[in-house]
Amino acid sequence: MNQQNATFESNMQRLEQIVRAMERGDVALEESLKLFQEGTELVRSCGKLLDDAQLQVQKVMTAPDGSPVLEDMPNE
Repeated sequence: MNQQNATFESNMQRLEQIVRAMERGDVALEESLKLFQEGTELVRSCGKLLDDAQLQVQKVMTAPDGSPVLEDMPNE
């Protein structure tokens, strides 16, 4: 899957598939390494998508007078 065009949800779904396959323990070592690499790329991609979404939320927020207000989002 091309992670650049994938949605956050599709990336998370694929990441869950990878985790389940690796947890079963029936994947050969070479395939496990490929899945691990794909998983780390998906995690990076999801992190970037979340960072981008956070920036969009900050840009959209406005004060009562219509002026922009930037507020830090709490880290959870």
